[in-house]
Amino acid sequence: MIAPERLAEIVQRTRDGGAEIVKFLKTGSAFYAPSAALAEMTDAIVYDKKKIIPCTVLLQGEYGMDGVFAGVPVQLGAQGVEKIVEWKLSASELADLHKSAAAVREVLKVMGI
Repeated sequence: MIAPERLAEIVQRTRDGGAEIVKFLKTGSAFYAPSAALAEMTDAIVYDKKKIIPCTVLLQGEYGMDGVFAGVPVQLGAQGVEKIVEWKLSASELADLHKSAAAVREVLKVMGI
């Protein structure tokens, strides 16, 4: 369990991350995060690291959701997504995840997908 103070620090650093990258690179940061994530994912697959990384995957019952793509922790190895990791979430965290999935479903509905 992460202490509430530490979690607040992590959340704030995440919010400020783009600005921090721009400060060091002196250019935009839109390319950095996707390329870093792709490199990490590729490394986990090529070297069969079984690394737990957040990825968007199709949920089929995990976290109480079915038929929706959502960003959740997965184990990546030589076979790609080897398993979806279901962490124990608080009631509010689970509600937020379901709210996010509902928003994704609504956007898809509006788009006719």
